[in-house]
Amino acid sequence: MTHSFQNKIAVVTGASSGIGLGIAQELAALGATVIITGRDKNKLESALSTLGPDASQFQVDVSSLSELDDFYQQILSRFGRIDILIANAGMGEFEPLGQITPEKFDLQFTTNVRGITFTVQKALPLMKPGSSIVITGSTASINPGQGLSIYGGTKAALRAMVRSWILDIKGAGVRINILSPGPVDTQSLHDFLPDPVDAILQSLRDRSPIGRIGQTDEIAKAVVFLASDYASYINGAEIFADGGASQI
Repeated sequence: MTHSFQNKIAVVTGASSGIGLGIAQELAALGATVIITGRDKNKLESALSTLGPDASQFQVDVSSLSELDDFYQQILSRFGRIDILIANAGMGEFEPLGQITPEKFDLQFTTNVRGITFTVQKALPLMKPGSSIVITGSTASINPGQGLSIYGGTKAALRAMVRSWILDIKGAGVRINILSPGPVDTQSLHDFLPDPVDAILQSLRDRSPIGRIGQTDEIAKAVVFLASDYASYINGAEIFADGGASQI
């Protein structure tokens, strides 16, 4: 079986690099008209060049409600609807208890929880029955590890919220699921980890039953499955893509 997203309008937030860009590339390769967002104009333009002639990019900070409103108004004017929403924009900070700052606490919850909430809520009027929302979570929702209590808390909050959201929109015909990756080999992961980075990466490989960390295209394929009609009876689920590490 081959997924096809011909004539589908897909929005991927936080898609200027890493996992988000990988998801956008997979959707574009399968025929979707892809719209990506991000905060860095130069990175967005570079990402757009990999997505083909039908893709578009918008500079959007998902923590800004006014920017989200402007973005969705432009989507309505240009495309008329959203068939697939990948709410991927997010961030994290390494902050052990005793070193947590109010500023970084607020930044993580504002981006990861508030940003996702209003990215989803403001998109719903543009989504018709059969549409799909996939939120990028993290295995930190159940196993945050040392120094990741706040980041893990934001991802756990999303899991709880999705359980309620599918009841709130019951009958709308729009599915909402979470795809939670484990460690993925991206520049963001390398930048995120504290020193010694190489030793921590090796410990992550050792912990995985597969013996390695993930690749961007593996996460993208899992997200695309959840967004597709092949997952039409999957709703409100958190699916872990981490080589089995969360299962042991």
